[in-house]
Amino acid sequence: QVQLVESGGGLVQAGDSLRLSCGASGRSFSSYNMGWFRQAPGKEREFVAAIRWSGSITYYADSVKGRFTISRDNAKNTMYLQMNSLKPEDTAVYYCAAEIYPLGDYGTPKAYDYWGQGTQVTVSS
Repeated sequence: QVQLVESGGGLVQAGDSLRLSCGASGRSFSSYNMGWFRQAPGKEREFVAAIRWSGSITYYADSVKGRFTISRDNAKNTMYLQMNSLKPEDTAVYYCAAEIYPLGDYGTPKAYDYWGQGTQVTVSS
């Protein structure tokens, strides 16, 4: 079992920055891959970024590449998403997820086994 808790969301203006955190407990944090997804009202949950268990390999959606940075601190059992140059279209609930049994498709929600409750990010224009 893995428990995930996101924090750091909020209301910001376009161009601002936010850093999301995802704290994990349960299974050894350094043994599994992690990802961030987001879901806007009326839309499907979409991939944002993913990071391998070691932190050495990262993946990004084209829409956030160059603006967002995913990282993890295995000693603190925490993953982060640094979001810079935020845009109104980044408005969504952001979820962190744990991929315990890798399927090789980090970009799809079904590849992940555990999810946090989500944190709201709202970017005003």
